[in-house]
Amino acid sequence: MSGDHSHDTVRAPLNRLLVFAVVPFAVATVIGLALLWPGKVARNEVFGSPVELHNGTVTDLSVRPCLGAEDGPARCITMTVKMADGPEKGQRVDVEIGEGPGAPTVDDGDPVVLGRNADPTGPVTYYFADFQRKAPLLVLALIFAVVVVLLGRWRGLAALGALAISLLVIVKFVLPALLEGSSPLAVAVVGSAAIMFLALYLTHGVNAQTTTAVLGTLASLAVTGVLGSVFVAASRFTGLASEEAGFLQSAAGQVNLQGLLLAGIVIGSLGVLDDVTVTQASAVWQLHRANPALPVRDLYRSGLHIGRDHIASTVNTLVLAYAGASLPLLLLFTLAQQPAGAVLTGEVVAAEVVRTLVGSIGLVASVPITTALAAVVVSRTRPEEVEPAAPAWTPPAAERKFWGDDAE
Repeated sequence: MSGDHSHDTVRAPLNRLLVFAVVPFAVATVIGLALLWPGKVARNEVFGSPVELHNGTVTDLSVRPCLGAEDGPARCITMTVKMADGPEKGQRVDVEIGEGPGAPTVDDGDPVVLGRNADPTGPVTYYFADFQRKAPLLVLALIFAVVVVLLGRWRGLAALGALAISLLVIVKFVLPALLEGSSPLAVAVVGSAAIMFLALYLTHGVNAQTTTAVLGTLASLAVTGVLGSVFVAASRFTGLASEEAGFLQSAAGQVNLQGLLLAGIVIGSLGVLDDVTVTQASAVWQLHRANPALPVRDLYRSGLHIGRDHIASTVNTLVLAYAGASLPLLLLFTLAQQPAGAVLTGEVVAAEVVRTLVGSIGLVASVPITTALAAVVVSRTRPEEVEPAAPAWTPPAAERKFWGDDAE
């Protein structure tokens, strides 16, 4: 009993310290959400009235003279589409899609999306807008959800809930607040913190291990934000390197494009940081569970060894992810035969270089920070309490039988 009481006397102050350490950040996040919460985003005049889109199915394809060139040699592909909704539902309309590079490849039976032009002084016309993709995307999302739940069980289901919350924060808070003209860095920090708190505690439960990962993520985000601010300013980025940024400036001039680049660095780093900090905290917890006699220094060294392997692969992943997403741009630079130095220092590529390197530095910093915190915390916890706690909610007994007695 005396041993238990001695453990409790050590453990209680530590738990209180963890609470005192994380609560101010949680309160600051709530205050930030309240202060920065946007109003309703009004449609910008640059975009005019909303585009009217309707679904249909291609029933016929034919080659006809292009509109306005009936007497000339120009010929275009015309598709006949049976409308599935809209004012002309059930009717067939003809849409010219042309030929040559950039023209869509359409076959009979393809589900398509058409734009509708309703000119009060002329006839109603339709144009090809896109293909319908709802069905394959829903199938892919379902496969993803099933795979996550089958492997992660209840923890995987909680992870899907955390994903939904992350998307909700971005759509309902981050994007409208940026369009309203709020500080991009403040919006990114507050939004990232909100996502982190909700996602980590929902997925991994409210316990010392999760709190350690939260503190490690906060510290690493601070490193990322400071470095990003310094090097975005030092590199004198305008934020106008892409066509989207130029259009955004004309449509929403209140948005700080340079700050938007910095916000992207912070938000983009969060997803990878969560992965590393949670993994590091879990690794240290399991090391202590395997050998409760390990001192703090040995726990730190062993956890750091695991972290080095994780970081080595993750940093490479960041670079390859950018290269894969930017293949068309890199091909254009290759065709233009630009010197490597000119390509790397041009704003289009340099912005991504800064984004990748700053994010990687924050990622590397998260390993020793989280590992040290986890080693100190777990060494003051009894071995039987080291196993990560289940999520905040527990499935009913009948549902647990479906997964097996060991379901989490």
